Formats: sequence, C-alpha cells, structure tokens
Amino acid sequence: MNALSELDLRIADCRACPRLVDWREEVARVKRAAFADWTYWGRPVPGFGPPDARLLIIGLAPAAHGGNRTGRMFTGDRSGDVLYQALYDVGLANQPTATTVDDGLALHGVRITSPVHCAPPENKPTPEERDTCRPWLVDELRLLRPTLRAVVVLGAFGWQAALPAFAAAGWTVPRPRPVFGHGTRVRLDGVDGGDGIDLFGCFHVSQRNTFTGKLTPEMLRDVLRTAGATAGLAVRGETG
Repeated sequence: MNALSELDLRIADCRACPRLVDWREEVARVKRAAFADWTYWGRPVPGFGPPDARLLIIGLAPAAHGGNRTGRMFTGDRSGDVLYQALYDVGLANQPTATTVDDGLALHGVRITSPVHCAPPENKPTPEERDTCRPWLVDELRLLRPTLRAVVVLGAFGWQAALPAFAAAGWTVPRPRPVFGHGTRVRLDGVDGGDGIDLFGCFHVSQRNTFTGKLTPEMLRDVLRTAGATAGLAVRGETG
C-alpha cells in the first residue's frame, strides 16, 4: 500500500465535523427512493486516481446521493456524468461513465479530490468545516508534489479553499491572491526552487451551471485539454 492509499483510508475514518457526520449518516439511513436498495457509503469520500497523477481536479464536496452513496468522487450523480464524459472525450479516462466503485473506470494521469470530504447539507460546507478538512488536502498535495504539474479547480469555493492548501504544501501563492474565474490560469512556483504547477479555474460541473449553459461541455473540454497538455499528458483534440 502506498502513502496516498494510506491517507485515503485515514480520510474515510474522519469524524471531525459533527454536523457533517450527522448529515452524511442520516442520508445513508433515509436514502432516496431511487436508491432504496443501496447500502450507502455514508463516510468521508477520499480522492480517486493514481498516486503519480500529473493533473489534479479539485471539486467542492461529495453529493449526498452521489459520492456519499457510492464512495467515489463524482460517481453516481449528474455532475459526475458531465465531468467523466469530458475526461473521456479528451482522452483522460477509459470510459465516459461512473456509476459504482467497481465499474472499471480508470483515469489516465489524473486524480480527483475535494477540499471537503463529507457531503454537506444543501451542498454548502461552512468555513469552519472547510478549514477543518484542509489538512487532508495539504497532505494529499504533498504526496502528489513529485509528479503534479497542473491543477483544475472547479468553482469559487474550491478555489478559495485550495489556495491556502497550496501554500502549506510547498508552492508560492501570489499576493494578492488570484481571483477565481473560468479560464483563469495562474503559475504557482515551488518554494526553494521546487517544481511549479499551473492552476486553472473552471466553473463547477453543478447541474445549475450545466443546465443553464453557464458551463458547456466544450468549455469544460477546453480547460481539461489545456491543463492535461500542460501537465504533459496525452490529450485528444486541440489545446488552447
């Protein structure tokens, strides 16, 4: 077992935030009618992807009936349907769907994580919960640092949560802090001459954004292509 796998196991046992623990476990007991025959995961959801990933995607938090049900990031919900289809389209996943943890999905040089690992009520973690969960992201970034070359952050919440984690994990974050925006690209240099990374902003793959057209499949593919190519991964299609 590698160090990242050990970290994932530790994350899955976390009970640090009482409100989130109560909510994730209540959802797992009550369930949604469509998933009444499921045994929900009902625990913190660790990151997903290889330990030598060159590209990291950072979301917000697991969905109550998505990752909190299946136990894998962006698996079993409509946001994941959009994200994994785009990853497949640009050559960074072996299949376009994510339904269960044993569905055969594999990511090519990509890992997916979030700044909050428990499903929050109304998809809204509190600032305190975000800050309590941050050390997990810091540890994950430190373990990925030898190979990590680019990061895509989905949404303003993830952006604001991730910047302090990058600083704590060994990268220099510009001052004033970069402002989130779709298509934003920021270079974070490594402290003491270490390898830097390119940070990309992308609207979140929430249903609100994808249903209204604020984020289209092509917009998402464009960001993933550019970030993947920047990380040195083989991507399909033109890169910007």
